[in-house]
Amino acid sequence: MTLEKDPLNLIIAGVGGQGNILASQIVATAGIKEGLYVTVSETYGASQRGGPVMSHVRFSAKAQCGPLIPEGEADVIVGLEPIEALRIIGDYGNPKTRVIVSPRPIYPISVLAGQAKYPPVEEVVQKLVGVVAEVRVVKAIEEGETGLAANVVMVGALAGSGMLPIKINNFEESLREIVSPRDLDLNLRAFRKGVELAGGKAAVLAPVKPTRKRVIRVDNRLNQ
Repeated sequence: MTLEKDPLNLIIAGVGGQGNILASQIVATAGIKEGLYVTVSETYGASQRGGPVMSHVRFSAKAQCGPLIPEGEADVIVGLEPIEALRIIGDYGNPKTRVIVSPRPIYPISVLAGQAKYPPVEEVVQKLVGVVAEVRVVKAIEEGETGLAANVVMVGALAGSGMLPIKINNFEESLREIVSPRDLDLNLRAFRKGVELAGGKAAVLAPVKPTRKRVIRVDNRLNQ
């Protein structure tokens, strides 16, 4: 197997409690099943208090890579939280980076305490549009919806987007290996919802810009 770009660099960004690490485990295991060399590393902020969590996942058809993605070298970024996605792009994005982001904010303590303001999500998305090649906004969980694992919905959206050269069945096999039998049905439903959203319900969110950057909406951290 060959990759268009080798290594292919993925970052999954979120905050503590969103299931960032499980998401990276599923993706990495699926890559191994595809026959790729995969390297994973995690970086943590104050994750127990909703601080930033970032997973570097590197795929290669040639050899094992170093654990950390160099600055400005992310090919795909999955943002489980919009401000975290924007923050990571500032360090690791480039004009060719493609982004999948959840528009659901997780408010830091400073916002909840009234000491800071969280910007409008649409404003955050438009900032993303200005610096990367493509942004897909995936509404993993509807208002009032409970039960589905939003992190696994986002993994499904990544799988269905075609941004990684990994077959859907390899993701599902990974879920069966990693997730406990008790939670497997829930997570498979969440994953398949994400695949469906990525594959069939895309619409243009903002006009295509002359730079050919584009935003696709798929319906269904502030400094502290």
